[in-house]
Amino acid sequence: MENPNPTLLVVDDDRLVLATLVAGLKQAGFDVIEADNGDDAILLARKFKPRLAILDMRMQGKSGMDVARYLATNTDTGFMFLSAFGDSDIVDEATRIGALGYLVKPLDVRQIVPAVRAALARTAEPASAAAPEPSATVVSVHAAPDRDQHVAIGILMERLRIDYDRAVAALRLQAQVEHKDLNELATSMVEAANRLNSVRR
Repeated sequence: MENPNPTLLVVDDDRLVLATLVAGLKQAGFDVIEADNGDDAILLARKFKPRLAILDMRMQGKSGMDVARYLATNTDTGFMFLSAFGDSDIVDEATRIGALGYLVKPLDVRQIVPAVRAALARTAEPASAAAPEPSATVVSVHAAPDRDQHVAIGILMERLRIDYDRAVAALRLQAQVEHKDLNELATSMVEAANRLNSVRR
């Protein structure tokens, strides 16, 4: 019987984006492993054999495209890309090497989860199945609220162990308490988290 909670590998060198994605996908019921660089991603893929990898397109060292080429050649792991760039040439290249989806930052986990489920469904299709049109695999969420809001929501989900809707409500309530604009509060939270993450251990 197929695992109802297939393992996902999430790779992004932006730790805040990574935390947001991991928290949201775990909340949606997925088993998630994570890496913040391409070399670790390949090692984890070899060890855990995830059904799907969600790869940041542009990272220091090995890029998401480098990792995808490795996965396509050496594993049965499907992959989809994350990028802040909606460039059609990048989408075309991602499609050529077999990407199952392409997500454009900033990200809204509520919109990502259906795209991830669709990609997982496609990993179960026979290799001979016709690929859908590339445009159908691209999820752009630029119309969503400010990026810092999404990251701040991810931080609250991670730190407070609460779901997406409660994190949104908590962020809005805090903005009211502090008499701040929602975007202003979110930005200050993200900056504070970045400062904490940059402290030398």
